[in-house]
Amino acid sequence: MKKTLLITAIFLALIVVILPVITACAKPTTAPAPAPTVTVTAPPVTVTTTASPAPTSTPAATAPATGKVLKIGMMTPSTGPAAEKGSPMGHANLDAFEYINNELGGVAGYKVEVSWFDTAYDAAKVATIVKKFMDDGNLLFGTASSKEGQAAMELANRAGFPGLVSFTAPSLYRPPQRIYGQMPDYGDDWLVFANYYMKNVWKGTGKPKMALHLLNNPTGYGARDAAKAKAEELGIEIISTDEHAATTTSEMESLTRIKAKNPDVIYISSTPAPTAVIIKNAKDLGLLPGVTIGLGHASLTKALVDIAGADVVEGVYGVFPTVTWGENVPGMAKMTEYVRKLHPKDEGNMDYITSWAQSLVAAEILRLAVTNAGYDTLAKGDASAWKAIETQGIAKLKDYKVGGLHGPVSYTPGDNRLSKSVRVFQIKKGAITPVTDWIDAPMVKYEDYPWFGK
Repeated sequence: MKKTLLITAIFLALIVVILPVITACAKPTTAPAPAPTVTVTAPPVTVTTTASPAPTSTPAATAPATGKVLKIGMMTPSTGPAAEKGSPMGHANLDAFEYINNELGGVAGYKVEVSWFDTAYDAAKVATIVKKFMDDGNLLFGTASSKEGQAAMELANRAGFPGLVSFTAPSLYRPPQRIYGQMPDYGDDWLVFANYYMKNVWKGTGKPKMALHLLNNPTGYGARDAAKAKAEELGIEIISTDEHAATTTSEMESLTRIKAKNPDVIYISSTPAPTAVIIKNAKDLGLLPGVTIGLGHASLTKALVDIAGADVVEGVYGVFPTVTWGENVPGMAKMTEYVRKLHPKDEGNMDYITSWAQSLVAAEILRLAVTNAGYDTLAKGDASAWKAIETQGIAKLKDYKVGGLHGPVSYTPGDNRLSKSVRVFQIKKGAITPVTDWIDAPMVKYEDYPWFGK
């Protein structure tokens, strides 16, 4: 019996000694390179993307700088009352950086680490998110909406933390401080549409009567400020200004008042869902056909056609600052490849184009700043790094083409709009169709008007 136990003990000991050796021999000698990682935490949803690096000025890939990253923050209203816009915009921001990091080798060889938050279109969340971006050493932040930009600007301006906002209003950067507009703002939309209307649509005598129907945040107020500044000069009579919420379900009361004033044109600066409500109600009241409808660019997207119905929005005009899907521009093919691969339901939505381009512009800013200030300066992620982003990145932007997806991007001292070009569109048989070439919106110094900001 003792002999049997001794043999068993020796056998078990040999197994303990030999097994780790066998296991070690079974492992590959070189571990595979790690895949890009995505970490999601909720609420609010946070996505941190780490992959190979972000864009250079040429399509050639750059060898990655091992372990070194450039950090930026992004936020979009991907849920909540503006989700029809924010969801594709958030997808596009991150899809573009996946392309930038994985295919272009990153910005000057450095990985771009993107921290993304869903604001749910809630201004109360924005300042907390911006502070986190700053505390985490991000170099700049991007937002989708003017509402988010306005909520961020007080903290950003005070700290010197630069922000790149896709959809903007004059109040975000007049006078210019730390917030930069990726494209023309809602005031520019109104000015371009009003000029187009007077030259191409209005056939009456005297001044046309225009009613404004505006979202009750900077999306609407930007158009209001432009009309207040320039309507008389353009020969337009503003007969009423009504506001609505992003959650509105009926505007029959406001439109009944507007109808009584016999308008020639109704201008709506809002997002797709409330705009659909207003146009449907206008049709039900007999205002359409007959009254011209003009839209700011926050409304004019595929989501509006889908929500309202193509027959309801037939003939509606609007302004938008990007190309449409399928246009023959250099950046279209790669963007289309990624949307089909990652978020096929977003194809056809012009908001996706906006935010894909926003990520390209942010990457170009990083590239210029790395080139001109050096990685070590940016790696600090502090006020000195933020200043370098502005003075050696944003201020150096000159005729960056953005793959032709929207107007060229340049910085002009005293004007924080980085692109100035828009086009007028008309909805025809459900298609958002350009009816003009690119039009540069002039800079308006709203701060020179005593009523501005009050």
